[in-house]
Amino acid sequence: MTAEFFHEGDLVAVLTAQPIDRFLDYKAPEGGCHMGAFVEVPLGPRKVLGVVWGNGAGDFDCAKVRSVIRVLDVVPMREEMQLFLTRVADYTITPMSQMLRLATRAPGLGDAPSMRKVYRMGTGQPDRITDARTKVLAVLDEYGGLSFTLKEVADMAGVGTSVVKGLVKQGAVSEEDAPRDVPYSTLDPDYGGKELSTEQAVGAEALRAALRTDGYGTTLLKGVTGSGKTEVYLEAVAECLRQGKQALVLLPEIALSGEFINRVEARFGFKPAEWHSGVTMTERRRCWKMVGQGAAQMVVGARSALFLPYQNLGLIVVDEEHDTSYKQEDGVLYNARDMAVLRAAINGAQVVLASATPSLESWANVEAGKYQRVELKSRFGPAVMPEMTAIDMRVEDVPNGKWVSPTLKNAISGRLEKGEQSLIFLNRRGYAPITICRACGHQIGCDHCDARMVEHRFLNRLMCHQCGETKPMPTVCPHCEVEGKLAPVGPGVERMAEEVTALFPDARVVVLSSDLYGSARAMKAHIEEIAQGGADIIIGTQLVAKGHNFPNLTLVGVIDADLGLQGSDLRAAERTFQLMRQVAGRAGRAETPGTAMLQTFQPEHAVIMAILAGDEESFWAAEAAERKAAGVPPYGRMAGIILSSTNAQEVFDLGADMARRDEPLRRIGAQVFGPAPAPIARVRGRHRVRLLVKAEKAAPLQKALVAWAAQFKLRGELRMAIDIDPQSFY
Repeated sequence: MTAEFFHEGDLVAVLTAQPIDRFLDYKAPEGGCHMGAFVEVPLGPRKVLGVVWGNGAGDFDCAKVRSVIRVLDVVPMREEMQLFLTRVADYTITPMSQMLRLATRAPGLGDAPSMRKVYRMGTGQPDRITDARTKVLAVLDEYGGLSFTLKEVADMAGVGTSVVKGLVKQGAVSEEDAPRDVPYSTLDPDYGGKELSTEQAVGAEALRAALRTDGYGTTLLKGVTGSGKTEVYLEAVAECLRQGKQALVLLPEIALSGEFINRVEARFGFKPAEWHSGVTMTERRRCWKMVGQGAAQMVVGARSALFLPYQNLGLIVVDEEHDTSYKQEDGVLYNARDMAVLRAAINGAQVVLASATPSLESWANVEAGKYQRVELKSRFGPAVMPEMTAIDMRVEDVPNGKWVSPTLKNAISGRLEKGEQSLIFLNRRGYAPITICRACGHQIGCDHCDARMVEHRFLNRLMCHQCGETKPMPTVCPHCEVEGKLAPVGPGVERMAEEVTALFPDARVVVLSSDLYGSARAMKAHIEEIAQGGADIIIGTQLVAKGHNFPNLTLVGVIDADLGLQGSDLRAAERTFQLMRQVAGRAGRAETPGTAMLQTFQPEHAVIMAILAGDEESFWAAEAAERKAAGVPPYGRMAGIILSSTNAQEVFDLGADMARRDEPLRRIGAQVFGPAPAPIARVRGRHRVRLLVKAEKAAPLQKALVAWAAQFKLRGELRMAIDIDPQSFY
């Protein structure tokens, strides 16, 4: 379908990414423009990016309407993308300007294509042949007419760049200017398919059949850890490629992308496009443009990859769909899993939600018949699920200030003797969660938040895990000024590493925690080194629970399995269940059987018992029954209202006023709880108050929230954020 065309001088409505909550009228430029065209328009003294959204309103003096400056040389925004942005904005109660900012997060979209030097085989002959020159010419000859950057040629040949430049002077290598934003290599769906188990083959065929319907559908791909879910959904990607459509695979963590990209290359012959904070700005622009031109068949990315300008989207895979990192917690507050389903529904595409421990929302949608379900019940090849046991800490003799039980210590010793790896998991980063003064009892807190600062001994600093503020580790208590009395309380990964190193002085102990790495690349490299046997004992946080494969890891010990069961979060049981099952799944992924041991003070707790029994369906059914009885998600609706200001009194006054004037919400039968201080009541110097709105599943919640919020004028430092379907209550 051809987009509507506007002739020169026609009034067009333009949406800009500036904080103006309305469309602006402009005159179409010389030569006209299509609906969805990316344009540069004048706004006051500035030139800003915008998108032609439709016909102008005409409610402004036409003599004063300015013209579009120019149409950018990029593919216009498609109608389904406009609809997607509008629907997300309506659902999340977000201004359209913020939605456009999310959809144009690539630098230099209006710039002319930049050039770079590339190298290929030349026509001349070198004046003399050396081993280094022979290697360069052999590489270029092997790849025929393909061209590479200077670094790529030098790296492939294993020589210095000066060797290549010397051959350029001789004419034996050709140096040319080429555009940076080039299409991605064509992926071959029949290149490297693996032999699947019978169970995998049945699952793969179910996903392929769904894609052949050429319409929307969502399938939950549930498989125990190590069952080969990735190979199954890559078969769905292959079917999508055969149909000439684009595929998107969302991953919850950048750290997972390195291993996954290698698997994609092995399966399809070339690397896919990547979209996440770890890629360069130049590569982001290339990805954005090539996706829009249909010259990127497959994108692997973080949640924001949902907002790329796909031309023919056929499949979205959400890997580890239960992961909380799919919820964006600042700016536009959206859940990428839910928005993936919305985008696919608009585009007539298929969605695969892959997880060993699905979210209750996805489980409930399967039960209601909205989603299909494909299940992999056994591990691929000789691997079997780990044996799950509980260590009752009430009867263990653990010294004061220590956390590794004698039972777990003996199990680790046994693995060391066999040359196998062990993982000690705890749900905390840093050295210790609290630093307390033993003289006066003062706990060192953040200067800008109401959170306690966490000691990071490797850095010799205290860090706030809310705002990121750091300061040197003090020797004197800032409250009573007594020296030498500051002590860590509770274990963090660094303190655990000290204890484990003391217990096993000959073992190679490594800490795997996201805040210990300066870059995503360094993190990936370390994970690969560990997977290849570069450690005996791994001390890890949640990072290790997310999809990593350590073939020689046969023991997982969970230090504090009860931690997630504390607090009032309605998803506490679900998250503890998911995390413990995911962590346990790291063990025994190759030929050697694995064991997972959970240290707990509550072995009779329903969640701990469900984890040990592996009776997932009973756990989900019981959890669903509780949520349904309480009328909370996924069987009811909730919205969080977060008010903040540098002035504590005015933020509480606004919260109380909102609670009193709740008529728009009462009309739809909704309840308002609060106001109450947020669990962490001050972040970055701003005092925070929360209200919680609860409504029935079918209630028109967004419309009522907009009417309710419109009653209040936010002046000065006051800010309000509305979080539909809140995932956390911090």
